[in-house]
Amino acid sequence: MSVLATLRGISKTFANGTLAVDGLDLDIADGEFLTFLGPSGCGKSTALRMLAGLMPPTSGTIGWTGGARPQVGFVFQEPTLMPWASVFDNVWLPLRLRHIPRRDAARSIDEALDLVGLGAFAKVYPRELSGGMKMRVSIARALVTRPPLLLLDEPFAALDEITRFKLNDDLLALKTELGTTVGFVTHSVFESVYLSTRIAVFSPRPGRIVAGIDIPEPLPRNEEFRLSAVYADHCRIVSAALHKAMNAPQQQTVAQ
Repeated sequence: MSVLATLRGISKTFANGTLAVDGLDLDIADGEFLTFLGPSGCGKSTALRMLAGLMPPTSGTIGWTGGARPQVGFVFQEPTLMPWASVFDNVWLPLRLRHIPRRDAARSIDEALDLVGLGAFAKVYPRELSGGMKMRVSIARALVTRPPLLLLDEPFAALDEITRFKLNDDLLALKTELGTTVGFVTHSVFESVYLSTRIAVFSPRPGRIVAGIDIPEPLPRNEEFRLSAVYADHCRIVSAALHKAMNAPQQQTVAQ
C-alpha cells in the first residue's frame, strides 16, 4: 500500500497547559482500517481531530501524498443531527455547505442513505429514529461526498452490544465497497481487533503510540471470525500490549 499521510513529532498542548499528545510518529497507508486504541483521556480523539484538520498541532508536521489533505468525512461520538431537519436534509448538509442545490444533491443523498440501509427513511425526523439509526444517518452524512478518508471518533460507544455489532459489520462492508481509508477511535480491544487491519496502541496521557499491531485477516469479517480462535489470539496480543502501555511509567502531562 502507498502512504496516504505521514505524522512526525506531533504534539498538542491545550490552553490550560495539558499536554494531550506528545511525539506522535505515524504513517497511514492508503486503504487501511487504522484504529487508535487506548484508555479514555489518552489523546486518541485529539490525534484524530488533528488528522482531520479540526485543530492544529502545537508542534510537528502532518504530510499528505499529493501535498494536500484529501477530503475527509468525520463522524463524532454523538450523531449531532439537526432535530428540525429530515434525514434527507441532514445528509444534504455537507453538500449544501458547498452550495449544491437540494435537487442536484438528491442522487448522492439517496445513494448515501442506501449505503447505510436507510433509503426508506429519507423523510423521517431524528426524533423518530433509534440510536443506531441516528448514527447511520451521521455516517451517511460523512459519506455523501464520497471522501477518500473517513474518520470516526468512538461512534458506537453509547450503543447496546447487539446494535454495535451490527454497525461494526455495516462499517466493514462500507469500507470494503468504497475502498475508503478509515481512521477509528475506540477503547475496546474486541472492537479494535474485529474492525482493523492495523491498531495503534496509545499510552495514557500524554498520548504516544507504544505499539503497532497488524490484524492481517481478510475484510469484511463476520460472526464466524468473531467466534474464531484466530480472533481470540489477536485479542490476547492487543490486550497484552494495552496492559503494558497502561502500566508503563507515567509522563508529565502539564507543559511547563
